[in-house]
Amino acid sequence: MILDRYLVPTLLNEEGRIFKGAAIGNFKVTTHLFNLISRLELQPSMSTYLITGSTRGIGLVSHIFASGRRPSEGLAKLAQANPDRVHFVELEVTNASSINNAVKQVEQILSVHEATLDILINNAGIMNYTPNGVETMSDLGETLNINVTGTHLVTAAFLPLLREGKNKKLVNVSSVFGSLADSGKYVQFPTPAYKISKAAMNMLTRQYANDLAKDGFSVFCLSPGWVKTDLGSKYADLTIDESVTAVFDIVSSANTDSNGKFLQCISTLY
Repeated sequence: MILDRYLVPTLLNEEGRIFKGAAIGNFKVTTHLFNLISRLELQPSMSTYLITGSTRGIGLVSHIFASGRRPSEGLAKLAQANPDRVHFVELEVTNASSINNAVKQVEQILSVHEATLDILINNAGIMNYTPNGVETMSDLGETLNINVTGTHLVTAAFLPLLREGKNKKLVNVSSVFGSLADSGKYVQFPTPAYKISKAAMNMLTRQYANDLAKDGFSVFCLSPGWVKTDLGSKYADLTIDESVTAVFDIVSSANTDSNGKFLQCISTLY
């Protein structure tokens, strides 16, 4: 894959404060991004997002479909406060019946609001630790099923709706941990199944990009980086506000030139 490094030297949050040297990190920051989006003035030209794996913590936007096995407390409150813009959709990415039901629910809501599905962000995934070496890895099948097969099943199911959308963007949340060339840089992180799954996701993304290019799609991987969340820990480089601002900017500005690429967000501090 072609590697583009998006530098984000100056960013503004929703209150106009400037962040310097910002990049983006862990995508488990959904609720904070939804809060940002929910305060934006609704415009007919805005896009509609569907984001998988949204219940733990990301999605300019007329509607957001936040999916997961069950809504988190924060997401439930946000949906209640913005019932016409934020919609929770129950979705288990490895369950065909659950996916089909989610498609029907999204289609019904889109019809009521005379809207289209414009952007799908495949964010659902798991990462387990294997501290005693790759030979003791016991979670490879489960990790591939959720992180790769789940991404494929959701994408295939929602493609008919995405084909009717205005922007036609498909974003797969990946990681530099999936890089073959740079694998030696991350040997201290004992997550072999996760690394293997992200390498596979990168190729899955390229396959979709090749097939959908003729239809005007922008299909790409996005490696968000390291953020101060429950998964990223307090030692991470970026705050949630810095992360969501950069994620939103990159996804919204992506176009067909991004198709098939691996987009890595890096901090200008390094």
